[in-house]
Amino acid sequence: MPIVTSTIKGQIVIPAEIRAKFKIRKGTQVNVYEDGNRIIVEPLTHDPVEEGRGMLKTRGKILKALVEDRQKEAEL
Repeated sequence: MPIVTSTIKGQIVIPAEIRAKFKIRKGTQVNVYEDGNRIIVEPLTHDPVEEGRGMLKTRGKILKALVEDRQKEAEL
């Protein structure tokens, strides 16, 4: 179990193994709360739709094709 030290501002570094396991990266929000004499740091669940945004880098081509397809269907 790794031991970390807090800074003067109360900041700690979550070890890399744990960050990787829980997919914590820059911008990941965490919920911090106490449970008796423990401090719990719990990553908030990721929104898979939001995470996938921009993944294909199509610059809107797929969206345009989908809109055109739907318009053609509406004309029939």
